[in-house]
Formats: sequence, structure tokens, C-alpha cells
Amino acid sequence: MDTPTRFAERFNKDMGMVSFTSSINETIAPLCSVCIANYNGERFIEKCIESILKQENVTGAVEIIVHDDASKDDSVALIRSRYPEILLLESKENLGFCISNNRMVAMAKGKFILLLNNDATLHADALRTLYEASVAHGDGIYGLPQYDASTGELIDIGSVFDPFLNPIPNKNLDRTDVGMIIGACLFLPKHLWETLGGFPEWFGSLSEDLYLCSYARLRGFPVKAIATSGFYHWVGQSFGGGRILSNKKLSTKLSRRSLSERNKTFVMLICYPSLLVYLLIPLHLVLLIFEGLLLTVIKQDKRVWLQIYWFCLREVWKKRMLWVEQRRVVQHDRRCSTSLFLSTFTFFPHKMRMLFIYGMPNLR
Repeated sequence: MDTPTRFAERFNKDMGMVSFTSSINETIAPLCSVCIANYNGERFIEKCIESILKQENVTGAVEIIVHDDASKDDSVALIRSRYPEILLLESKENLGFCISNNRMVAMAKGKFILLLNNDATLHADALRTLYEASVAHGDGIYGLPQYDASTGELIDIGSVFDPFLNPIPNKNLDRTDVGMIIGACLFLPKHLWETLGGFPEWFGSLSEDLYLCSYARLRGFPVKAIATSGFYHWVGQSFGGGRILSNKKLSTKLSRRSLSERNKTFVMLICYPSLLVYLLIPLHLVLLIFEGLLLTVIKQDKRVWLQIYWFCLREVWKKRMLWVEQRRVVQHDRRCSTSLFLSTFTFFPHKMRMLFIYGMPNLR
């Protein structure tokens, strides 16, 4: 293992640069491009950027790219005034997380890509840890322990899945092979991103990390959570919801839940091996209908059915040509056996576990 000094020497030698400004303007590529999708992130993005600038032993090896997705706050003005060296891409309309990241990676000059949420901050040795993991294990997708920025508590070290592709937080330090690395802090070689084709832009936002990691595993690439270093995350701030409140209740937005259910279903339809599609997709759809009707009655709010469950079912049908074609591509490239693909799955449905622990979710 390299010492930090030797790591820095090789890191800087590989890209031959000395400053963030030159990393954007020079023709010699930086080793890592950090891509930050921003929407109304004025409260957090300065902390996010500063955590990149303060990385240990990587001075001059990193470029920072921010895609602003038509923010309504003063994010853009803040970045322009305080960080003129950053490559800032501005969209006149809100396009979603997938398009934002695809645009940034297309512009990136780095050998490696780090996707980072605007409400996340890196530990000082995060980039070095991710780079060393990639050197040690080869091409793959890598992540770090995720900590709650409000409490400092460990949220997960990657995630495993239940049969219906609901992510289950992994807190086992000895388990490095996981099903998914959260897109809030996701590291991979740029050429692997290009091999996988990036994020499906018709997903919009949410579950794009679920898709990318599932596709990578099907192609035989490792998806690993490194148990050292880490990042802090203001969970739910960038997209509103998906977090546990102080009263131990689960809270999320209708808009978030609708996209999550829809895109998770897309990933199942695209990435599940044929046997699982035939066995689990019909059951998944039946359970979605039952869950939607039950929640609608309990909440006495027809928006629950219309905006989440009917929306999901309708979108699966309307976009059938897209996911059928994407499935054809993904399954044609498959290099992973069904048993190996299922090695990061558990049997018990995660939604039922969450119901037992937290009760009915607060939908707003």
C-alpha cells in the first residue's frame, strides 16, 4: 500500500498539474472529475465544494464540474463569485438528475468520475481511499460509508436488496460486495461509465444509481463499499424526503415516492434475469396495487393512488418500448450468473420490515 506521500506523488505525476484552475483549462486530463448536480443547493454547496478542495494529497489532480438544474436560489451567483475556477454548466429548465450527470460526465476530462450530491461533504481522505480501492480491485463502482450530517450516525456502507429491489442499508463493515452504491457519492472510471452508457435520461431522477450498479454487476464489474473514510449527507434535502424524522416516523414526498416506485420497477424490468422477471414482476405489480389501495384508504387521500401507484402502472405501460429496448441491450451484455446476481439480495421484504419498525409513512 502506498503511503500518502507516495500516493500524492503518483496522483500528481499522472496528470502533471498544480491547480484547480489549470485542471479545467489545460489539455492534460486530471485524474478525477467531481460532478455535482445542483438544484437549490445554496445552503449546502459551499460546504460540498470546500470538502473537495480540502482533500488530502490530491492538490491539482481534481477538476470540479457543477450542473445547475435551473435553481431558483442564489446557487449560481455563489459559485461564480467564490469559485470561478469551477466549470459551471447552467440549464434554463429543470431536467433532472440523470441528464445533469450525463452532461457533466460528457464534459469531464478525468480518468475517474465522482458523482457527488450538493448536500454531501467528503471526509478529507475520501478521494485517496476511492482511488486506492479502484487500483486494488480494478474497474468497478466504489462507494464510502454514508453518515447523517445532522447526527453523525452511520446510515449505510452501501446497500443490499430485497426481492423487489428495495435498497436495504448495509452496516456490516466486513461486507464490501454490495448491490448498490448511492449516487450521492459514487466513484468509477470514466470509461466504465461510457461502457454502461451512463444514466437512462428518461428516468428523470431517482433510482439511476440502482440501475447503474445493477447493470455493472450484470456485466461482471464489482460494486464495492469501502469501509474506511466516508462522507456526510443531509439526507432528503436535495430531493425532499426519504428520511426518518426525530419522532421515528418515515417521511417522504408524493413526488419522490412516485418516481422511486416507477424507476425501481423499470430497473427490475430491465435488469432482472428472465426467471426473476417471470416470477417476481407479476407479484410486484399485484402488491403495488394492493399497497396503493390500502394506503389510499388509510390516508383517505386519493392523491396517494393517483400520484404514486396509478402513475407507476401507467408509466410502465407508456414507456414499454424504452424499457424493452434497454432490457435487450443489458441482457445481451450479461456476464453474471443469476446466483451471483442474487448474492446481494435478502429474502424478507424491506417495506414490511420498515412498516413494523416505523409504522405508516408520512406522505406529503
